[in-house]
Amino acid sequence: MNLAPTPDQVLSESPGDPRAAPPAPPSATLVTLATYNERENLAELVRQILAVAPRLHVLVIDDNSPDGTGRLADQLAAADERVRVLHRAGKQGLGTATLAGMRYAIDHGYEFVLNMDADLSHSPQYIPGLLAGMADHDVMIGSRYVPGGGVRGWPLKRRLMSRAINIYARLLLGLRARDSSGAFRCYRVASVRGIDFSRVLSRGYAFQEEMLYRCRTAGSRIGETPIVFEERRHGRSKINAAEAVVALAVILWLGMRRLVRA
Repeated sequence: MNLAPTPDQVLSESPGDPRAAPPAPPSATLVTLATYNERENLAELVRQILAVAPRLHVLVIDDNSPDGTGRLADQLAAADERVRVLHRAGKQGLGTATLAGMRYAIDHGYEFVLNMDADLSHSPQYIPGLLAGMADHDVMIGSRYVPGGGVRGWPLKRRLMSRAINIYARLLLGLRARDSSGAFRCYRVASVRGIDFSRVLSRGYAFQEEMLYRCRTAGSRIGETPIVFEERRHGRSKINAAEAVVALAVILWLGMRRLVRA
């Protein structure tokens, strides 16, 4: 059961390949934004990120969004050298997009890669806290479920589902983090470089739990800092029932393999 994309599926860029850019300075941090129909949110998010942390670079990974997000990303990149764009042929899943961002960070010599949702649900104001935590961690999670964290704009049903999936992942995968499903994270590139991406099973929403599990298995030091997650302002959530079922199945499969090895 290997759902991992091949390198050519993950990195199918358009002409003007961003990998042709010179390597980033060793101390640089790359913020990756996986986008699909996020035109209404992207420009404001990039503006906020660069206002909070002007020395960062931003990589937009767009899956050929029908609403023109990719074209807008190109315009932002043309106006600011800190913004780069990676175009993919079509919607391939959040997991493969995040891996593509990690590959880019590895190839270009970044020290940290920081993943965020592109719908303004993750506020850039928390970026300094995540980076500060990297002084003594290899992975820092922007956590909704540690003291000081929280969620705004979710109905009770979605809150309960999120709590349940975190308990499910902790039990099956032996994770200690309170928020193993959150996508607002910073990774030390040297740590993810040692992970075999070809073994990653999830293309979608189990990716966060799986990546945390693989980092923990590899000996990464994992920390959490509180954030308040806000429901998206524009557009629609990409989560659907079919992807949720696949995510549960992937976590179960990984948990069963963990028990067999133990």
